[in-house]
Amino acid sequence: MALGEFGIATDHLVIRPLVDSDSPTLYRWLNDPKVLQYYEGRDKPCTWDDIYTHYLSKNGDPLLGLMVILDGQSVGYVQVYPLDPVESSDWELPAEIWPLFGMDLFIGECSLWNRGIGSEVVRLVSRRLLSHHGAKSVVVDPRVTNYRAIHVYKQCGFRIIKRLSRHELHEGQFHDCWLMLYQDNSCRSIS
Repeated sequence: MALGEFGIATDHLVIRPLVDSDSPTLYRWLNDPKVLQYYEGRDKPCTWDDIYTHYLSKNGDPLLGLMVILDGQSVGYVQVYPLDPVESSDWELPAEIWPLFGMDLFIGECSLWNRGIGSEVVRLVSRRLLSHHGAKSVVVDPRVTNYRAIHVYKQCGFRIIKRLSRHELHEGQFHDCWLMLYQDNSCRSIS
């Protein structure tokens, strides 16, 4: 279930693994209050050490960080990772949806929000995980108040399957999240 080589290219969009030269862009995004309002939290600006420790140095780590590039410009970040059935057992998900991958993302260039880039990235990455990396399902867990993200995920075929109470610590408070599931149409096992 390893991610191995991961890359996606369309006429205008490239999604590729992070490289060291992405660090200034990640640093800028992860210190932008508009981005942090939805990702990580405005009370958690990122340090250079955080960039290298949590985003770039992933040798042996099953989490894969990806840069989203639109028409030659870096515009967003995606991370994908296989989930462990034991560590995720409190979700009470049926065995037939495994192997299961998680995905998190943000568009770091706020001037490009609401242009469909996030939707395209979610579709491309979800399909790639199912078609090339052995996933049967992909999950995301947006906060229940992150209406934009929930809308995007629903547009892309994700469906809400469970409310995760007090699941995410964001800006000093625990928040409920929706567990949302994407599966290939041929293997729908949760109604």
